Amino acid sequence: MFERIVERIFPSRATTQTWMILTLLLVVGIAVAAVGLYITFVLRSEVQIAYQQTMLQQTVRVAELVEAEQDPARRLALVETMTLFGELRISILQGGRVLDVDRGAPVREGTLDRHPEMRFADGVEVNHARRKEDGKLVFYTAVKREASGMIVRVAQPRPILFGLIGRLQFTLIVAMVMALLLAVFGSWIAAQRVTEPLVAIRNSAKAISEGKLDEEIYVDSRAAEFQDLAKSLNLMSDTFKEKIDELQKMAALQNEFIGNVSHEVRNPIFAVGGYLEALASGSLTEDKRKFYAEKGLTNLERLNNLFSDLIEIARLEYREDLIKPTTFELSELLDEVHDIETAKAAEKGLELIVENPVAHVRADRARIRQVLINLTDNAIAYSDEGTVRCRYRRHLDKVRIEVVDTGKGIPEEHLERIFERFHRVDPDRSRKSGGTGLGLSIVKQILAAHGENIHVESTMGRGTRFWFELPYEETARPTQTLA
Repeated sequence: MFERIVERIFPSRATTQTWMILTLLLVVGIAVAAVGLYITFVLRSEVQIAYQQTMLQQTVRVAELVEAEQDPARRLALVETMTLFGELRISILQGGRVLDVDRGAPVREGTLDRHPEMRFADGVEVNHARRKEDGKLVFYTAVKREASGMIVRVAQPRPILFGLIGRLQFTLIVAMVMALLLAVFGSWIAAQRVTEPLVAIRNSAKAISEGKLDEEIYVDSRAAEFQDLAKSLNLMSDTFKEKIDELQKMAALQNEFIGNVSHEVRNPIFAVGGYLEALASGSLTEDKRKFYAEKGLTNLERLNNLFSDLIEIARLEYREDLIKPTTFELSELLDEVHDIETAKAAEKGLELIVENPVAHVRADRARIRQVLINLTDNAIAYSDEGTVRCRYRRHLDKVRIEVVDTGKGIPEEHLERIFERFHRVDPDRSRKSGGTGLGLSIVKQILAAHGENIHVESTMGRGTRFWFELPYEETARPTQTLA
C-alpha cells in the first residue's frame, strides 16, 4: 500500500514538468515545514529560556542588594527604587516578615506564600511561574537564599518582545506559504518552455563534465534561445579550466579569510562585551566608567581598522584598475610622510629622517604614500630608541626606496612570513600599538599591483631595512634662451 502511494507521488518516469513541480514542491515544502516548526517550537522555547535566565540574573542581583542592606527603612527605600526603575514587583519573605512592593507602592497580600513559585522543594533554589493577572500575563522568578533564609521574588509583565515574536511567526509562515505557491507556479511555467533540444544539451554537457572539454554542443533546433544557449555552452567549455582555477583560488581565499577573521575578531568583540557589561553596573565610579568606556572604544577602533585593512586587501586583489600611475616628485611625498609620522616618532623619542634629493618616479602616488606610511609605522612601532630613516637612491632605471630603523630587529625565522596576513613578530606589542597584522600584507599587495616586490633584511639588536623599487622617470628640462 505504501509503495503504491510513493509510486503515485513520485513515479519512476514522468514528464519534465511533473518532476520540476514535484521537486520544488518537496524542497520548498520541507523548508516551509522546517521553518514553521522551528518558529513554533524551538524559537519560542529559546526565547522563553533566555528570558527566564535574564529574570534569574535580575532576581539574584536584587537578592544580593537586599541582603547587603540590613536597615529596614533603607531596605524598603532600596526596593521601592528598584521597582520604579525596572517596572517590577519585588516580594521578600524572611522569618515571617513580608516586604512586597509593586512599582514603588507597598502591596498587602495575605496569600503571598501560597503561590507555587514561593514554595521550594528540598534542594531547589529557583522557581519560575507565569499567570494572568488583571488580563495581563506576568512572569515570576523566585530564589531561596540559604545563608539568610530569605525568599526573593521578582515579577515582571510579559515583555513586548514576545508579541513581536508572535507577529514574526505569522509573517514568516505566510511568506513561506506564498513562496511555496510561487515555486509551484514558477516551475510549471518554466517546464512549459523546455523542449526536446534540452536532451541534446544535456548529453553534450554531460560529456564536458566528464572532462571532454573539446566536445562541441550541437542543437538541432530553429529556436534562437537554444541556439544561443549552445553557443554559450561551447564558449564556456573553452574557459572551463580557467574558471575551475579561479573557483579554487576563491575557495582558498574564503577559507583563509574566515579563519583569520574569526581568530582576530573574537578577542576585541569579547573585550567590548565585557566592558559594556561592566558599564551596566550601577556601583561604578566615574573614573572606572570612563576607563571601561575608553577601553571599549579602543577595541571598536581596532575592529574598524581590521575590517578597513581587509577591504583594502580585497580591493587590491580583485581590482587592478585601482592602481593609477602618474609621474611625481618623490622627496615631496616623503616630506608628507614626515609630517604625518613625526609626532608618533617623537612620542617614542625617535628621530625621523627623510632628507633626500629631488627624484621623479612613475607610480600611483596615493598608494605609494600608503606603503611608506605603513612601513614607517611598522619601524616606529618596533623601535624603542635611535632613528627611523626614509631614503632612496637611483639604481639603473629604477629608484630604490628604503625604510631603515635601529630597532630590535626581526628574528630570522619570521623574515619569510612577515608579509603574510595577520602574522606578527611580537603579537603583544602589535596589539598594544593598535596594529591589525595586515599593514605589511597591504604593502606587498600594493607593490605587486605595481609589478614590484618588497624586500627585507634585519639583524637582531641592530635594526631592520625594508626596500622596494619604482621606475625612474626623466623630467623635461626647461628651454634656455640666449641673451
